[in-house]
This record gives sequence, structure tokens and C-alpha cells, in this order.
Amino acid sequence: MFKLLGAINVTPNSTALPGIAELESIVGALLTIGLVASLAGLAISAAVWAVGNHSTNPVLAGHGKTGVLVAFIAAALTGGAVTLINFFAAAGGKL
Repeated sequence: MFKLLGAINVTPNSTALPGIAELESIVGALLTIGLVASLAGLAISAAVWAVGNHSTNPVLAGHGKTGVLVAFIAAALTGGAVTLINFFAAAGGKL
């Protein structure tokens, strides 16, 4: 029978390629933009919800409620992106 090669052990290397630090900085800026956009979406959606509620327009109020929920989920995913990626990278390394 064929003898298999020894176990392969490859891990992420943050020093192998030039520009990794700049790429991390860009991703950090994108996370900031995502959080600011979530905040803006929350403010706009809350205003739409309030206007729809006070003008007895259930469609407008419903869109505002949906926007608030989407803004909260977007902020949670953006804020927790690094933790989520680290969790799944660690879980994938154990497969």
C-alpha cells in the first residue's frame, strides 16, 4: 500500500504577505462605516415608525418597525463580526 504523508499543519500567517496591516486597517474602517450606517438606519427607521404611527398609516409604521429590526441585526452582526469569524475559524480548525 501507499504510505501517506505525515500530518499537514497549516495555520494562518499574518506576516507572510506585505500589506496585511493595511488590509486590517481597511477592514476596521469598513466595520466603523457599517456601525455608523446601522445607527443612521435606526434613526431614520424610528422616525418613519413614529410618523406612520401618528398619521395612522399602518404600512408606514410597519416599514419603520422592520427598519428598526434590520438596523439592530446589522449592528449586531457588524459589531460581532470579528468574534463570529474567530469562533467559526476555530471550529473549522477542529474538523
